[in-house]
Amino acid sequence: MAGAGGASSATRPGSGGLAARLALRLTRDKSDTLLLLVAALMVLAPHFAHLPPWIGALSCVTLLWRATLTWLGKRMPPVWLLLPIALAAMAGVYLSFRTLLGRDAGVAMLTLLLTFKLLEMHARRDLFVAVFLSFFVLLTQFLYSQSMASALWAALTLVVLLTAQLSFQYTGAVPPLTRRLRSAATLCALAAPLALQLFVGFPRIQGPLWGLPGDALGGKTGLSDTMAPGTLSSLAQSDEIAFRVRFSGAVPAKPQLYWRSIVLGDYDGRTWTRVPRRRGLQRLEVAIQARGVPVRYETTLEASNTRWLPLLELASPALHLPGHRLRDTDEMEVFTVDPVSQRVRYDAAAYLDYRLQTGERPERMARWLELPAGYNPRTLALARQLAAAAPGDPQRTAAATPDTATAGAADLRPAPGPDAARRARQLSDLVLARFRADHYSYTLEPPLTGRDAVDDFLFSTRAGFCEHYAGAYVVLMRAMGVPARVVTGYQGGERNPVDGYLVVRQSDAHAWAEFWTAQDGWQRVDPTAAIAPDRIQRNLARALPRPATFGLGPLIELQNDPQSWLAQLRYGYNALNNSWNQWVLDYNPDRQRSFLEELGSSFANGRSALAALGVAGLLYALRRRRAQPPVDALARLYQRFCRQQARHGYARRPAEGPHSYAARLRDMPASAEKHAAMDQFLHLYGMLKYGAGGTESRTASLATLSTLLRLCR
Repeated sequence: MAGAGGASSATRPGSGGLAARLALRLTRDKSDTLLLLVAALMVLAPHFAHLPPWIGALSCVTLLWRATLTWLGKRMPPVWLLLPIALAAMAGVYLSFRTLLGRDAGVAMLTLLLTFKLLEMHARRDLFVAVFLSFFVLLTQFLYSQSMASALWAALTLVVLLTAQLSFQYTGAVPPLTRRLRSAATLCALAAPLALQLFVGFPRIQGPLWGLPGDALGGKTGLSDTMAPGTLSSLAQSDEIAFRVRFSGAVPAKPQLYWRSIVLGDYDGRTWTRVPRRRGLQRLEVAIQARGVPVRYETTLEASNTRWLPLLELASPALHLPGHRLRDTDEMEVFTVDPVSQRVRYDAAAYLDYRLQTGERPERMARWLELPAGYNPRTLALARQLAAAAPGDPQRTAAATPDTATAGAADLRPAPGPDAARRARQLSDLVLARFRADHYSYTLEPPLTGRDAVDDFLFSTRAGFCEHYAGAYVVLMRAMGVPARVVTGYQGGERNPVDGYLVVRQSDAHAWAEFWTAQDGWQRVDPTAAIAPDRIQRNLARALPRPATFGLGPLIELQNDPQSWLAQLRYGYNALNNSWNQWVLDYNPDRQRSFLEELGSSFANGRSALAALGVAGLLYALRRRRAQPPVDALARLYQRFCRQQARHGYARRPAEGPHSYAARLRDMPASAEKHAAMDQFLHLYGMLKYGAGGTESRTASLATLSTLLRLCR
């Protein structure tokens, strides 16, 4: 090896002039070093996506520098040159992360340490330091991603690393690279059953498969407990999976898939927030009238670093989440005390036909009528016009108690009595009809609005996302004296036909509204459905204008077609990835206990005989294999040579020796180079079979036979 210890290739006897031409251009030292550099690059590649760009660039330049020195046979750079570069790199890490501790800074330091170590290998000991450091850095990629693709890449990298390590162990001739790769893969395959047994049976602790430091969730996305123009439209551009759902029975229709998370009631003229819990406020009586059979389902919620649990409306109050303490509110929100920092699974039930909080006294709903003073005057004027145009005779009363901030709001409220609910529905229909008739548009990139955001949206831009329509609807309803509020969560989802799971992504984040009447309670209204019904019936992509495809339109259409081969491939990969999450990443103590109990019961019943029979058959096959005499490597090469020539019509005769066989093969129509390779193969085989030689000489000659065999094809 250039710059490191290693044995030289042994002279191959009997190879003659052709063997000299067959000698590889690279020496063993150079090829082993280049293989180690390839393995190191595979180790570092997953980290380039999350480390600062300068670290990835410096690592690649360093590896290229080392490869150039190896190829040209130059000496390693001196310490006085490497030391300032290493110190400058450490200073760069500190400037990038403002610390030398923690996950990101630690991984950056290890990455640079590995690349610099490859530039100062001077002894055989340094080779193994670099290899074992590579193994350690390989593990750190799971601190960022534990996906199935990451695991497959780590397994492939492990095989290459083991191949590089094995290459340094040979004292004589080195087998071909393909054989070394097979040996490394065989080692991994032999270790896999033991690793699987340890994974399944070793006692688990509560927590993720890979524990993450506190800064590991900085980039996670999820719903916020505030809503302003642009909040959900930016979240909807993320294709990350929010949660997966598996229903016990049939999947409800898409217009029924409203996943309730957060209820917003306070409005300051631009931002919606949750209604605060005031000290001394009496808890409202939440009356729920559920009808029909509940829909039961299991949710696998991805880590989002938020506390809100998405639940199908209207969720049953009975809910249990292992490892978390749960809280609920009068608004039918359910949240955890601590943020959800890892993937969790919980069972739930929902009633799709329900009535919520009926018969409540109207004065106790005053907090859902509050509007900020001095904002959106044109919207308030529009509310008065709509209220006047509504059928019926409204009673003009104060829209709120004197201590609420409702200055500038309309002082209209539906008249009490049995007609109040009907009038509230009429007012709601008028608002939705205006959205339909006045050429409003649904877009992910709405224009900016000013101080009076609702005025600008309703009368100027007329373009918005779901938060614009839900917020404007609630303002208009409150201004007309109808209690209303904004609800945020998710709507819809995509069912995977391969595994039956419903996949809900961040792009399914949605906002809708509720208004209240004493007769019917809280009723859901989705203003977005009035503008873009495809958003509710199908998905977000169908509701938005088609963007520029740059010639990829047919491919995008193929992907969106559920029956296309591309969509089926995507469904298959998502199903595999979901199985990986369910059975590997989410293999917690509860799942381990249930799996081992089920495994034990399967051995206790009639299937145990079949399992025992399979184990006995495997042991018998292993014993038969061990009882068979091992095939000599020389004989194996000769058998392959004979089978190779038999395919060309020149099979070896039963009593034909190597020299007689060589004489007959000279009649085969072939190139001069192939004839020379066959002659040398049979001549060298005869010497090894019937002559004598040392172990090292025999090992080198076997390698020469393998090379000649490839030329005899």
